[in-house]
This record gives sequence, C-alpha cells and structure tokens, in this order.
Amino acid sequence: MSLKLGVIGTGAIGRDHIRRCSQTLLNSQVVAVTDINLDQAAKVVADLQLAAEVYPDGHALINSAEVEAILVTSWGPSHEEFVLAAIAAGKPVFCEKPLAVTAEGCRKIVEAEVAHGKRLVQVGFMRPYDEGYRALKAVIDSGRIGEPLMLHCAHRNPRVGENYKTDMAITDTLIHELDVLRWLLDDDYVSVQVVFPRKTSKALAHLRDPQIVLLETAKGTRIDVEVFVNCQYGYDIQCEVVGETGIAKLPEPSQVQLRSEAKLSNAILMDWKDRFIGAYDVELQAFIDSVRAGKVGGPSAWDGFAAAVAADACIEAQGSGQIVKVSLPERPRFYG
Repeated sequence: MSLKLGVIGTGAIGRDHIRRCSQTLLNSQVVAVTDINLDQAAKVVADLQLAAEVYPDGHALINSAEVEAILVTSWGPSHEEFVLAAIAAGKPVFCEKPLAVTAEGCRKIVEAEVAHGKRLVQVGFMRPYDEGYRALKAVIDSGRIGEPLMLHCAHRNPRVGENYKTDMAITDTLIHELDVLRWLLDDDYVSVQVVFPRKTSKALAHLRDPQIVLLETAKGTRIDVEVFVNCQYGYDIQCEVVGETGIAKLPEPSQVQLRSEAKLSNAILMDWKDRFIGAYDVELQAFIDSVRAGKVGGPSAWDGFAAAVAADACIEAQGSGQIVKVSLPERPRFYG
C-alpha cells in the first residue's frame, strides 16, 4: 500500500517534492495539499493531475484521517507550529530546513518528540544522502586516512538576490555544512569564529561577501568553511578532509570531460538543484520507506537543534569577530 502524504506548502520546493513523490518515487501518494495561497495549491494539484484534496490550512490537513504522514515545505517561520501539531497528532513528519527559525523552537520540538516516546521527525538535510558525501564518510569511517585533523570546505553560489542578507550566509547557506560536517565526523562543535576577507565588488552594498567560518569540534578537529555567494563562475561545493595519514576529498559531480577548441574542460554546475537532485530523491524515498516500516530515521530533530545552536553562535560571531562558544546541551539518550 502506498503511504498517503499531505504536503503543507506548495512553493518551489513543495511543488518539486509533490512531483517527486507522485511521479518518481515508489510507494507514496500525495492525497492532500495546502498553502497560505489556496489558489496556488489548487493550481499545483491541477498541473500535476493529482487526485488530492486542497485543505483550508495545515492543521486541517494534519488532522485528516486520510493523511498518514506530512511533508512541511511552507514558509520557514511556520515550520515549528506544523511540526509540533504533527507530533501531537502522532504522525510522522518530514520538515524541510529550518526545523524552526530559532534554536529555542527546535528545542521545543525535541522535547515534544521525546515526550511522545517515538521518533516522528526527519529534517530535510539532504547532503547525508548525496553519493559523494556518503563515499567520503565511508573513507573517514574506514580509518584509511587516520583521525581527521582538519577540514577545508567551500560553499559557493554564482550570485544571490537583493533579499539575501549577511546573516543568511549562515542560516540559509552554511546551515548545510553545519549539519553534514557533524555527520561526517560524528562530532559536535565547541566554538566558532567568523572573519571577513576583502569584499567582492560583485556583492550588493548591504551584503558582506565572502565570509570564512572557523569551527572547532569537541575532538579537536579544526574546520574552515569559505562561504562565497557571488562567486560568478558556478555552484561549487568543496570538502577536503586532512587526516593523520592521508587526505580525502569530496568527489566532483560527474561531468563529461570535453576536448574542444584547443581546450580540455569540465562543465561546472550553476544551480544547486542540479547538484543535489539525486540526494533529494534518496532522502524522501528513505522517509517513505522508513515510515512504511514503522520507524523514522535520517537527520533528526536533535540534528536540527544542534545545527540551529551552532548557527546562532555563528551569527553572534559575525557581529563580534570573536571566538564564540557553542553551548549544546547533552544529547538525550532518546536520540542514540
């Protein structure tokens, strides 16, 4: 039997997940949708030719007897409300990042899930499902390069719009590294510092770009992450792990090497959706499969909380220029 899904939020990512669950993945059926703009929700249903009902709001969808699991892909500030409602209804919920817009909101979700007594929440951090990151983690876990000592990382976008602010380099961009690097290293952050190199002339006046985020983990690994969101040349994700006896590097996306016009070249992707499209498929299929098996896995509410705590410290460090402590409470045994 297909898992009956309800989707809250039919913007770009919501529409794409609805398409994915309806046309690409196995054993799922979108039976309910809603959005703050109900006309838009109805249009998505019509465009994708779904046999789905448009509900008046997220709470009506969550409490519908027709809906077995929920995808929350709405505006970020609404995530906390809908995830808490899903937990109260006892229904599994996949929530796109952010889990909540504050660490306190994430903490409330963690507490509600622990009180419920069973994992219901998967957070939409897709990089642990990317083939390249999985291969990199396999090398680290095998011990082939010894213990990780340093990581050199970069998150580069061709350009960003006028609404992109300096703090969004943390909350919208670096947040993916804050999650995936914890997962790669099986470690937590203890301190962070943010420094600003010379500003690119390609950035708008209100934006400080690029930035370098310096992280220290509990085991002593040092990490530097370059965040450069107006690099012009492409969407480029880099991660190099320097170990005691070797170096492991995140593989480049598979591209055809071209010999033409007296040049040897490889294309560089320009769109983040192209870079991680496979990971989106894998993560949502994993959610569907785990719910049908009676459990929820993947990035947890605790992982969402840990990323939010680190992000708050990074934003504080942006303003102060100082080393800021990352104060993460002890992880509940509930999360293993």
